[in-house]
Amino acid sequence: MEFKELKESIDQVDLVDSHAHNIVSLDSSFPFIRTFSEATGDALSFASHSLSFKRNLREVAQLYGTEVSLEDIEKHRQTLGLHSLTTKCFNEARISALLIDDGLKLDKKHDIEWHRNFVPYVGRVLRIETLAEQILDEESPHDSSWTLDSFTKAFIVALKTIAAYRSGLDIDTHVSKEVAENGLVEVLQAEKPVRIGNKGLIDYILTLSLVVAERCDLPLQIHTGFGDKDLDLRLSNPLHLRTLLEDKRFEKCRIVLLHASYPFSKEASYLSSVYPQVFLDFGLAVPKLSVHGMVSSVKELLHLAPTKKVMFSTDGYATPETYYLGAKKAREVIFLVLRDACVGGDLSLMEAIDAAKDILSRNAIAFYNIDVDTSSSIPQSRISPKSQMEEPHVQEDSSSFVRVIWVDTSGQQRCRVVQAQRFNRSVKKNGIGLTHASMGMTSFYDGPAEESKLTGIGEIRLVPDLSTKRIIPWTKQESMVLADMLLKPGEAWEYCPRETLRRVTNVLKDEFDLVMNAGFENEFYLLKNVVREGKEEYVPFEVGPYCSTSSYDAAAQIFHEIIPALESLNIAVEQFHAESGKGQFEVSLGHTIAFHAADNLVYTREVIRSVARKHGLLATFVPKYDLCDIGSGSHVHISLWKNGENVFPASDKSSAHGMSSIGEEFMAGVLFHLPSIFAVLAPLPNSYDRIQPNTFSGAFQCWGKENREAAIRTASPPGAPDGLVTNFEIKACDGSTNPHLSLAIIMAAGIDGLRRHLQLPDPIDTNPADVAATLNRLPETLSEAVEALEKDKVLHELLGQNLLAAITGVRKAEVQYYSKNPDACKQLIHRY
Repeated sequence: MEFKELKESIDQVDLVDSHAHNIVSLDSSFPFIRTFSEATGDALSFASHSLSFKRNLREVAQLYGTEVSLEDIEKHRQTLGLHSLTTKCFNEARISALLIDDGLKLDKKHDIEWHRNFVPYVGRVLRIETLAEQILDEESPHDSSWTLDSFTKAFIVALKTIAAYRSGLDIDTHVSKEVAENGLVEVLQAEKPVRIGNKGLIDYILTLSLVVAERCDLPLQIHTGFGDKDLDLRLSNPLHLRTLLEDKRFEKCRIVLLHASYPFSKEASYLSSVYPQVFLDFGLAVPKLSVHGMVSSVKELLHLAPTKKVMFSTDGYATPETYYLGAKKAREVIFLVLRDACVGGDLSLMEAIDAAKDILSRNAIAFYNIDVDTSSSIPQSRISPKSQMEEPHVQEDSSSFVRVIWVDTSGQQRCRVVQAQRFNRSVKKNGIGLTHASMGMTSFYDGPAEESKLTGIGEIRLVPDLSTKRIIPWTKQESMVLADMLLKPGEAWEYCPRETLRRVTNVLKDEFDLVMNAGFENEFYLLKNVVREGKEEYVPFEVGPYCSTSSYDAAAQIFHEIIPALESLNIAVEQFHAESGKGQFEVSLGHTIAFHAADNLVYTREVIRSVARKHGLLATFVPKYDLCDIGSGSHVHISLWKNGENVFPASDKSSAHGMSSIGEEFMAGVLFHLPSIFAVLAPLPNSYDRIQPNTFSGAFQCWGKENREAAIRTASPPGAPDGLVTNFEIKACDGSTNPHLSLAIIMAAGIDGLRRHLQLPDPIDTNPADVAATLNRLPETLSEAVEALEKDKVLHELLGQNLLAAITGVRKAEVQYYSKNPDACKQLIHRY
């Protein structure tokens, strides 16, 4: 029997993780080794010799591309940062919904809202014992003032119990009020913090919770089976629950037994088969057991339990890797179990596929009444760095190629090309060797600038980020992928632009719990080649004015290819039109998290250039193609997000400028550092021919509300509440910039604004050129911008001394060359 279809169906299911716990900060006291073991204390010294430990360590090392050692993995984790780690693990796991029991006591754990950055749906599972303890511990002014009645009035319904840890599962649902009252007194007389261990009180609380759960139609999770050493395994056998299950008051309660009830999986299977309200969850058993243990445990659950009553959870906690390991092994185990069920004649292939979808997703959606669509992958707005699409399949033969793309310090997009066969065999894992000089090259010469301190000595690895691998729309035989620069597996090179943006993004997230979104406008010229007096030259392919319908008509056929190509790459386009220059056009992209915005800009340039070339035209993003015509910018719009919500606007209309205090401080930081930022956003001497007064390019250091002559413009687009600002636009950025470095330096400036609580000056509501005497002129030359950047120690700290030395070294070489060869800038149309 062929099981390929079953395997593919299981891999494509977006999982509903029905039971997990909070993730903690990287600097918490939680030892990373516990990702692989339930052991604590001295027992941890033996953990590395368990079968599951060795297997799971290899799995995580493979995920990160590191050596198989705790030391290498932990070093990689510190380099990548928690936000990126979590994004990678959750996206690889394809988790679409997450239910978190936040009652587990962990040092520096992130709250429920934090997890919403990575999963479309997050719900809370309330642990009743922990809630009861908090009420007694935190809300009681005097222990003696509590009575059972006052306590129960304050109590909130719980959806999970860990009675198995405290007094066992032999629950007395008819426990008397007197017994519970005595239990409460006993608990209050004990030392704080409160820990409820009295069986009478626990049984009373659980019974009370069942009453409310039944009334409100809320499910209850019950810890059964194994856990850490705090649990008496003899009392966690789910058969002890018979009295509770047969209590007529709770016949309608929906109850799920957690952790496969291991080693009582057969007993749990029996209960699920005879009690209609009993469901099963096999988290923790997967992935904590050996492969044989996991498979046998899940098989035992399915001996009697209906497939409609078995659910998946990772039981992930503390580290994102626990979620990844749980999800990965769950898919593998379900495949092995259902494959054997087909071989044994229990299921047909289609029945097995249906059962897999039920177990991994549909059962939990129905059981918990979750409003989530698992037919589509995680929304783009919820994901960051490593990402949202599966690696596309390109036929492997001698004519299929993969372009491995990077963008250098001078903003030039470059690539190495390998055959698909070699890419899949070696390059996707090991990368391609690349000289250190690659990040010191200028726009005029393919060699390193002397002051960049980068030479042809030394080599890095150009390692593909497989989440960015896309089939090239204009030639289906090829694909392209963006690459990170590593010194060795797991160790980023300090000059890597993508890693720089990733690192600064982590600072913003870790310090302020914020995510920066960005959206770029792409202005470019379409030129045609003509021969005049025996010489070839490039001239505009049409000459219509701004937003001209005739200009659009002339380019319509090209846009009918550009826009679908971008959409096929999952790049959102908001609008496109003819710009003011002769043969100039603009394509505006939708906003997304900064990392994706930078990646999208690289691919957008590739698409526009390639489609234009197909039509016999040259598309150029050079800042000032013609000194007598308008320049081309790559204006970038910036907003700040928290828990999936834009926090840049003020909460109401009472704000003076329509911005939140967070938004004002961040933007004030960008405005303050703008002279330094110019050296990255406008990296060529030619860039400063564009940034002139009265050209909508922002020549003065000021901001304004919907003022397109200001260097920074706050925007209230259609649909935004009147008077509230949703984002701000930076005019200086142009098409020769490295997008990852640009967003990194903008973010770094904003972080400084948040750290120092910088305040904005008054906005300029007129043409800045008319009040030029009251304003600072922004750098008029690249030399001035470089000088400002060299003096800006704050940006050196956030971006790195060596990287900024390379940037300024390349810029100085640009200044020197073009001052001696002014006509050489005409050749830039072929580089940008």
